[in-house]
Amino acid sequence: MEQIRKRVLGQLDMSREHEDEEILAVIDEEICKEARERTIPLNWRKELRMQVFHSLRKLDVLQELLNEDEITEIMVNGEDHIFYEKAGEVVKWEKSFSSREKLEDIIQQIVGNHNRMINEAKPIADTRLEDGSRVNVVLPPVALDGPVVSIRKFPKHPILMEQMVAQGSISRECAEFLDLLVKAGYNIFISGGTGSGKTTFLNALSEFIPKTERVITIEDSAELQLQGIANLVRLETRNEGAEGGLAISIRDLIRTALRMRPDRIIVGEIRGAECLDMLQAMNTGHDGSLSTGHANSCQDMVSRMETMVLMGMELPLAAIRAQIAAGVDVLVHLGRLRDRSRRMLSIMEMAGVEQGEIKLNPLYEFNEMGERNGRIVGSWVKKGELIHQGKLYRAGMEGGFAE
Repeated sequence: MEQIRKRVLGQLDMSREHEDEEILAVIDEEICKEARERTIPLNWRKELRMQVFHSLRKLDVLQELLNEDEITEIMVNGEDHIFYEKAGEVVKWEKSFSSREKLEDIIQQIVGNHNRMINEAKPIADTRLEDGSRVNVVLPPVALDGPVVSIRKFPKHPILMEQMVAQGSISRECAEFLDLLVKAGYNIFISGGTGSGKTTFLNALSEFIPKTERVITIEDSAELQLQGIANLVRLETRNEGAEGGLAISIRDLIRTALRMRPDRIIVGEIRGAECLDMLQAMNTGHDGSLSTGHANSCQDMVSRMETMVLMGMELPLAAIRAQIAAGVDVLVHLGRLRDRSRRMLSIMEMAGVEQGEIKLNPLYEFNEMGERNGRIVGSWVKKGELIHQGKLYRAGMEGGFAE
């Protein structure tokens, strides 16, 4: 394959752009020449054709995995070890990169496409592919056994809440309840562990946002796929550039978003001091804002938010808790169960502060009832009623009443 690839490159005029069809025609010509010298089975010719093309125009051996919709995660541990996740199972792939140099070339291609920079001096980068898939890269000397690439793939078409109900990830009653909350402008925070489906769930929740509203999304790497919102502004952070370009953080983007007349602000993920800015936005009239964060439970998410606010400003704990309780209305926690299925596990209301502690009001919880055919069976049980229904009332929602 490498010899054919070199001959194809030798025939291409590198001073101009080439269409895919033009490159494929040159590849076919070279494969035909090769077939005159040695026997190449027809099925191998097709595979060879795509391998050479992917090495020239796409992401080399990774492209085959990226093209398969059922694969959700790709993990590259150096040039010789590639793993992928499919149907919840992690499998080692038999293919590998031709050399470490080829893997490094692909990494620079991925990172460079979105104005990111990675080298030995700055060996860690977060970026995305054209389809929105999330990419994390770590280079030596931090990665001891060669470059490491982790790709979290996202579906070509966003998963809607109706599909989640059909898949058993959430009950219809819970989905309809969240529909009301989003439309009424409740501030909702989604928590969960890695791979629990927070971004997917946030996308699904966003379909309930009224189409007439102005929405601003803020992300480290743009992944959200909001549908049907005409007045949509998408903002993405920027790392410090090699030419002296200043870094632009989540905090910077939240502050500038407040001057852009948003109805709602959606922050892809809160990880640190920007939690304070997000809470201030929620507390200054931007109802219906949404965000996500890593945590093991709703209670744990509250504790993490307290810590993240302290990363941004030294404030008394009582003041921080008052800000959290006033800013966030509802917490939704997601989990990935032992059968690898993703479920919504609980919905809790931020009930307020009592005796210096934030009180949570459980609304719905997932109760596990055993297993059937290797899949966990359970149901969502209503645990209580929404205490603060003022936003429902003001939005004219049925059943809402003043606080």
